[in-house]
Amino acid sequence: CGVESMSRAPLVLSKANNAFDRAQQLVDTTMGARFTNPKISAAFGDDSMPQTADNIAADLGISRAQCDEFAARSQANYQAAKQAGYMAAQIVPIEVPQGRKKPAITISEDEHPRAGSTEQVLGGLRTLANDGVVTAGNASGLNDGASAIIVGSQAVGEKYSVAAKARILAGAVAGVEPRTMGLGPVPASQKALARAGLTLDQMDVIEVNEAFAVQVLGCLQLLGIDFNDSRVNANGGAIAVGHPLGASGARIIQNALAQLEAKQGRYALVTMCIGIGQGIAVVIERI
Repeated sequence: CGVESMSRAPLVLSKANNAFDRAQQLVDTTMGARFTNPKISAAFGDDSMPQTADNIAADLGISRAQCDEFAARSQANYQAAKQAGYMAAQIVPIEVPQGRKKPAITISEDEHPRAGSTEQVLGGLRTLANDGVVTAGNASGLNDGASAIIVGSQAVGEKYSVAAKARILAGAVAGVEPRTMGLGPVPASQKALARAGLTLDQMDVIEVNEAFAVQVLGCLQLLGIDFNDSRVNANGGAIAVGHPLGASGARIIQNALAQLEAKQGRYALVTMCIGIGQGIAVVIERI
């Protein structure tokens, strides 16, 4: 299971690096590296997460228009999946107390998705950097969330009469340059597929966590997957639903399983990037 409360991430004040140092920093701990060791910065850089995404755009020639097109598709796919009942089947409603004199509020839907997020609407947003492609509309949201899946042996499942939905065939992690940390899913996916003895063409479902639209497009480009491949994030992704860091891994595995069941598919590749320069991937088989 995983949980993240990004709305409650504190502001923290750095300690002095040396005697009489007055250059303390007040830092938002919501995302990204904090108080980077100067020697590490000198060796690997200290780009923020949006900067790493813009680096991918510059390196691979991915345009702002392509990013907005992908982001609009993520939002549209989420809304279609919601209407089809996919999301309700995966969400556990939570009651939030409002005090003694007010009734509790039941949260039964994701709050972050924005219906009507067209390419035209997204194209009107300002980029974070003057020469970049990342905007608030083609990046994942900062969210609170939790998710859980049960992983165990067949013997334990039989003991407690819990039927398995899928098996993990292989998994892998891989390191990449921190300046393009979002490309971590590429080598991780290649390693996981090789360990499973399978190819991308055999995957019925492909889930790539959407930290940034350009990051996903960069991974697809390097993996040789068409940007419009219908297997990729068919129910929308983190650009729509948000990316509460600790919860996203289990969420996208659940989403992949739901798609495999709906289309009676067999294999899924699930992968995500990790800040500072890593990727992780898992290949699952529906049973």
